[in-house]
Amino acid sequence: MRAQLCIIHKKMVRKFDFLIIGGGVAGMSFALKVARTQKYKIALCCKTTLDEANTAKAQGGIASVTNLLVDDFDKHIHDTMVAGDWISYPAAVEQVVRNAPKGIEELLQWGVNFDKKEDGQFDLHREGGHSEFRILHHADDTGAEIQRGLMAAVRNNPYIEVLENHFAVEIITQHHLGVRVTHHTPDIECYGAYILNPDTNKIDTYLSRVTLMATGGTGAVYATTTNPDIATGDGIAMVHRARGIIKDMEFVQFHPTALFHSGETHPAYLITEAMRGYGGILRLPNGEEFMQKYDARLSLAPRDIVARAIDNEMKIHGLDHVCLDVTHKDPEETKHHFPNIYAKCLSIGIDITKEYIPVAPCAHYMCGGIKVNLDAESSIHRLYAVGECSCTGLHGGNRLASNSLIEAVVYADAAAKHALKVVDSYEFNNKIPEWNDEGTMTNEEKVLISQDTKEVGQIMSTYVGIVRSDLRLRRALERLDILYEETEDLFKRVKASRDICELRNMINVGYLITKQALERKESRGLHYTIDYPRQDNQPAQEVW
Repeated sequence: MRAQLCIIHKKMVRKFDFLIIGGGVAGMSFALKVARTQKYKIALCCKTTLDEANTAKAQGGIASVTNLLVDDFDKHIHDTMVAGDWISYPAAVEQVVRNAPKGIEELLQWGVNFDKKEDGQFDLHREGGHSEFRILHHADDTGAEIQRGLMAAVRNNPYIEVLENHFAVEIITQHHLGVRVTHHTPDIECYGAYILNPDTNKIDTYLSRVTLMATGGTGAVYATTTNPDIATGDGIAMVHRARGIIKDMEFVQFHPTALFHSGETHPAYLITEAMRGYGGILRLPNGEEFMQKYDARLSLAPRDIVARAIDNEMKIHGLDHVCLDVTHKDPEETKHHFPNIYAKCLSIGIDITKEYIPVAPCAHYMCGGIKVNLDAESSIHRLYAVGECSCTGLHGGNRLASNSLIEAVVYADAAAKHALKVVDSYEFNNKIPEWNDEGTMTNEEKVLISQDTKEVGQIMSTYVGIVRSDLRLRRALERLDILYEETEDLFKRVKASRDICELRNMINVGYLITKQALERKESRGLHYTIDYPRQDNQPAQEVW
């Protein structure tokens, strides 16, 4: 193993063959795969604890063709392309769908459990946009079960060093050696990352042969989201500042049915799409159905359509929520399939077997991110990206329900196979300078950071939400530009902390979402703008 450690002026320089930033299904899957060689030293770095990741919040399930009597790959591919508004990258769709069963087998080998029927077959759910029952699940906490299984495997692997509460501040490139790097610079290389050490509050240097970005999503840039507070788009922002290519950021998926409950915004409690697949019906509070006005698939239409329909009904009727109705279903069956949702709603005085569930859309998933190829390589050499922070092209204009977890597993496999072929050809760059962490942080400055963080959420939710316009988007850019200048000035003067780094990242991500939304002169998938109404003759497929 090639781990090395030396102390320079009380700061550490650490060397790992593989540096993984992020501890969800993407990062852990990759770590376990490269660890099989029993040859390399691997660091798995996560900014909180290993169990606090977006993966653990996923309720519905993971999509894969398993029932070959009624389902097949072509159906899953077609459903994905339709949901993505035909701008998904076909090769990425093929890669994920056809390798999904193998990914499921690996999860099972790592100790992950999925619900089965009495005959031993998987108990499959159906969700919006899927033409067949193909969603494997573990009750209504599938993500938590996947996280549990992978965490156990990772913690028991002697070749993987887990670094909890370590915050990655920047990835290291030629820029840190004094080379001017732009988006047009060829052969940008990643040499590792500067990482904030929670024990010393100093930023240490982590050098690597290969770096994997697996930092998850961006939901926390909105005022209301199903994502935890940690989903501040750190990996996307770091790669953007390093002049890597970022793509499709305008496609922010708003989950149609988050539990509407005053005060719960980060995270808002998710009411899984599987509940609509189970037979749940969307209604106004007075009991009136409305999805028949928007799509023939009713409550099982893809998420972008359902979210816009709910948003429109709320505006028409002056409502702050609509309702999801499962009172017509067998009460015991509902409790069996959705025990956590039942318990959560009961805790706020709602018995879902007898009463409607109040729901409203909120920010949920980023379909864009760090552009990668079929091997999960980013535009920066030696840097891979997997999971929600990446843009593989699978999701196109709108993610098909439950495709994200399997995408992470499949692309982690592709990244591991490619990285293992080339890692021995890379050398550590020992010329990297230390991070300059001079400065102090006053209480007044902390208040400014907290207030600016709230302002980013307000800007994004007000101007860059489900329905957009050029005027709203330009106004968002103007507000974000002011925050950017103020925050960068502050960042140069104070000692780096997680709070100010996350604020920088949120501003960067908000800017990217808004800028790329302005650049798309059409309504497509999740990007809906009143200035460019949808046209029936839109191109069938983009060049990806």
